[in-house]
Amino acid sequence: MESKGRSRARQASAKESNFVVQGSILAIASIAVRIIGIAYRIPMINIIGDEGMGYYGTAFNVYNIALLLSSYSLPLAVSKMIAARLAGGQYRNADRILRAALCYATAVGAAACAVIWFGADFFAREVFFMPYAAFALKTLAPTVWIMAYLGVFRGYFQGRQTMIPTACSQVFEQIVNAIISIAAGSFLFNEALKVEVMRGETGSGYSNAWGAAGGTIGTGSGALAALLFLLVLFFLYRNTARQQIRKDNSGVTEGYASITKILFFTVVPVIISSSIYNVNSVLDNGILAHNFAGMGRESQFVTDWGVYTGKYHLLINVPMAVSNALSSSLIPSISRAVAAGDKKLVRKRVAAAIRFSMLIAIPSTVGLTVLAGPINNLLFSGDNELAIRMTLYGSLAVVFYSLSTVSNAILQGIDRMHLPIIHALAALVIHIGALEVMALVFDLGIYSMVFANIVFALVMCVLNHRAIRKNLRYHQEIQKTFLIPTAASAVMGVCTFLAYKGIHAVVKSNAVSTLFSILAAVVVYGILLIRLKCLTEDELHEMPGGTRLLSLFRKLRLM
Repeated sequence: MESKGRSRARQASAKESNFVVQGSILAIASIAVRIIGIAYRIPMINIIGDEGMGYYGTAFNVYNIALLLSSYSLPLAVSKMIAARLAGGQYRNADRILRAALCYATAVGAAACAVIWFGADFFAREVFFMPYAAFALKTLAPTVWIMAYLGVFRGYFQGRQTMIPTACSQVFEQIVNAIISIAAGSFLFNEALKVEVMRGETGSGYSNAWGAAGGTIGTGSGALAALLFLLVLFFLYRNTARQQIRKDNSGVTEGYASITKILFFTVVPVIISSSIYNVNSVLDNGILAHNFAGMGRESQFVTDWGVYTGKYHLLINVPMAVSNALSSSLIPSISRAVAAGDKKLVRKRVAAAIRFSMLIAIPSTVGLTVLAGPINNLLFSGDNELAIRMTLYGSLAVVFYSLSTVSNAILQGIDRMHLPIIHALAALVIHIGALEVMALVFDLGIYSMVFANIVFALVMCVLNHRAIRKNLRYHQEIQKTFLIPTAASAVMGVCTFLAYKGIHAVVKSNAVSTLFSILAAVVVYGILLIRLKCLTEDELHEMPGGTRLLSLFRKLRLM
């Protein structure tokens, strides 16, 4: 009996740690994707310049909104619905959800593709005052349709509590994206540059715009490659799924009309909430473009916007990838716990997600602040003064956006879909007001967007926290989630700064000094978390690779 009890305890512990493991798998893949993104963006920026990245970033703002309608919401919604059905052994209904979602993706993906293709010139000329951005927009249009199907299959596997297919497809997608983007961007830039020289219009931005279009061709190629990869996995797994369907004795069969209705009312709140999150970039782009145009500084805005989207956002998105990965893992995980009526498990997973996110976001903010100059100069050539200042002033966005992303997912996972929408609308109104005041009253230019986005994320954090506390009777643990990581990060920041200055004084190499100081930061922060008892042995066991880390810490007599 005692042996059976220990066996059940181990099984329960394994289930409890599965959420962290699955989230960590997706987080690792997301970080790998971000690193690859940085690796290929660097030569892209050096090829097409800040102006080209301005066209590239503007096209992606419109694309991201269309993507939300056809793709971004689908992994979350499909995984949530499938996870809930599988928790009750309803394998037939889970399969029907997949079919309904594919029909939805077909309709909405085609519509979004058409809007971007036929509306490219309007968006580029009338909204953003960047006519050449239409090239990149049109090449992105087919990608939206591809991403719709890709989102459905990612949600299908996530709903089955495996993040490995999604993680592998993301890495594969980004590798293909990187190769094609650089090749196509370089080719189209050089060909368009020849046309510029022939026309005597050198410096007009024509070549930069075509280089940006080459980068967006890479985005579509990567998405197509990832979709083909998931299709292969799906057909390999199909026999197992059919066997489960044949053994389905739940006695519950949902009609397609009912499933489509549920899917619609699951997708739409996620779409609206996420759209509000992303529409602020489009509004920022349009508002600031209009303000700069009114002052006769259109060309300056294109360059500034290129630095903002191509350099600043690229850096802060790396640590934020962890929160996005946790969100994708969190919704089906919480949905299962909600379906089982286990409120204690729901609160435990909420606490784990928030804490894990802050353990990454807080030191990342400090690291980006301390090494703003060295990191930007290491990655990007040319004058990086604007990018350095943006990173220095805006690194705090990592904490607030990470926390708001995770808390959004929590509310969606407990079926409070309407709350993130209400909160995002309130935050958006405050954000736009702050942006206008900073841009027009204080004349902060592109920095007004950096600060206004921090305001947006902060408002979201406050409102989401209140809702989570009310709906789950959840009391946030403060010491290990916020105070100890902040204290450890502060000490880490000082050590990182001193390490960089000391190494640079000896070797005079920014690359060597930066890489060494980052390594020192990781070591110092990890040791401090252990010494301050922020991480326990049990928590390390639950983390991927945690057993090896625990063994190493014991050898070093840190635990």
